[in-house]
Amino acid sequence: MTVRTRSESTLSDTFAIGGDLSVHRLGYGAMQLPGPGVWGEPADRAGALAVVRAAVEQGVDFIDTADSYGPNVSEQIIAEALHPYPESVVIATKAGLTRTGPGQWSSVGRPTYLKQQVELSLRHLKLDRIDLIQLHRIDAEVPLADQLGAFAELQEAGKVGHIGLSEVSIEEIKAAREVVDIASVQNLYNLTNRQSQDVLDYCTYDGIAFIPWFPIATGDLAAPDSPVADIAGELDASPSQIALAWLLQASPVVLPIPGTKSVEHLTENMGATQIRLSAEDVARLDALA
Repeated sequence: MTVRTRSESTLSDTFAIGGDLSVHRLGYGAMQLPGPGVWGEPADRAGALAVVRAAVEQGVDFIDTADSYGPNVSEQIIAEALHPYPESVVIATKAGLTRTGPGQWSSVGRPTYLKQQVELSLRHLKLDRIDLIQLHRIDAEVPLADQLGAFAELQEAGKVGHIGLSEVSIEEIKAAREVVDIASVQNLYNLTNRQSQDVLDYCTYDGIAFIPWFPIATGDLAAPDSPVADIAGELDASPSQIALAWLLQASPVVLPIPGTKSVEHLTENMGATQIRLSAEDVARLDALA
């Protein structure tokens, strides 16, 4: 496999997920919309609605959520904020993790459960079809073909557009692609955590959308004393903008989804699309891993 490097890749402001869902590459992740521990209602629901609306107003057309965020709360807030949705907005959600309390997550991949959760997501999001459904985690207790087969049946019924994966290895992606077409992979990846570099390289080569979660390390890379603060100061940018700009230049298939409850932070994050890092800047940032 020949991997395309930064210098060889043609960077664009947009990417077509699955070949037909064209979105701007800087999206919005809705994990932070519920309460503490990604559990229950937010303390400021009006503020949560405002930030989702502001994201679309500022050009975001790719929003990533999950049935387990709340649970259900994130999807319901998105629907309340945006329905009826602008035609250009792509909503991605996930199924496969169940919740028993704040900060508690357990994988469940039984086909009947996955189908049930997709049906509930359709209801909560007020959609007839989910553009991108992602298996939130592979359940080791259930054959992978059965888990993805549940999504494939929903896809055949017209209730699901494309299918993606989350937190997977190259071997797991290959196994999944023997069952269904995989349009996206969502793994932990950011400037200082590159354990999924091999997966990103694989996705780049095969044109699969790579959605890095925790793109600014839950705010750690946005702090004034973060590892990128010096470079940010030199470029008259914020640390979070530099961390996101680095991701956008890492590969043409990367779709960062920074999440926030603050319209101010959202606006700051969106500024990353205006930053073009030089080869020297990228080299210095690469050295921070």
